[in-house]
Amino acid sequence: MAEAVNEPQRGADSSWMAWVYDNPLLILITFVVLLILRDSMGDLRRRWFAAFANWFNKDVDVKMQELKKDVFAGLSSCESHDPELRKSGGLKILEIGVGTGTNFEFYPEGTKLTVVDPNPHFKQYYNENRKKFPNIQSEEIIVSTGEEMYMVPSNSVDVVVVTLVFCSVTNAQKVLKQILRVLVPGGKFYFFEHIAEFDTARHSLRKRIQSLLTNCGLWPFLFDNCHLTRDFLDELRASGFSTLKAERFHNHITHPIFQLIQPCLKGVAEK
Repeated sequence: MAEAVNEPQRGADSSWMAWVYDNPLLILITFVVLLILRDSMGDLRRRWFAAFANWFNKDVDVKMQELKKDVFAGLSSCESHDPELRKSGGLKILEIGVGTGTNFEFYPEGTKLTVVDPNPHFKQYYNENRKKFPNIQSEEIIVSTGEEMYMVPSNSVDVVVVTLVFCSVTNAQKVLKQILRVLVPGGKFYFFEHIAEFDTARHSLRKRIQSLLTNCGLWPFLFDNCHLTRDFLDELRASGFSTLKAERFHNHITHPIFQLIQPCLKGVAEK
């Protein structure tokens, strides 16, 4: 098992604090209105999140995509357990929490892609993206959570991919058990997640704001149960993968609000 920790980025707290000071009324009004509506919006919240994710992936997520290139670089060296796919260089991949389909560009040509997501309103955005990648045999979204994806056969996929999903799952340990179940022996799990602030000596303010927005319920309400206070590295270490390479680091998103998700965890584990 290997783990590396990068030096954190400096100066993020000061820019976030400036934004907070400049927008107190907006923050208060948003907080009050959303708390009032929290229990009455039902399915509208998921529709909103699917639309928001589509906008984010097009206009804000450029730096995230750049970081993912490094995460998925190892896919080119993976070999399928399926003899026919192995000949063509393709893979059987399962993506949990596929969302709008932002990871298509990283998958080898000829890949057979199975996807799971609990939010049915991602379908229209996912279908738009999959049309751009006819070289990938992508299936319809299985509407399910990572904890309950029993319809995916055991020992059936070469690679599992999860990006920016563990912040919102109900039970990380159950998801990891499911990942181990569906992977073939020697199969790999690629992950990229935003996590709780880990460098509290330099970024104590960020840590406090993450806790405040999560514990009051505002951030999970806005972003489909996303929690800013999670870090599933301990669960990964205890989950039973034969090898694990993981790295905590700070990304370089400059948008004031999304500086809250600068702390990240990326890596690969092998069954």
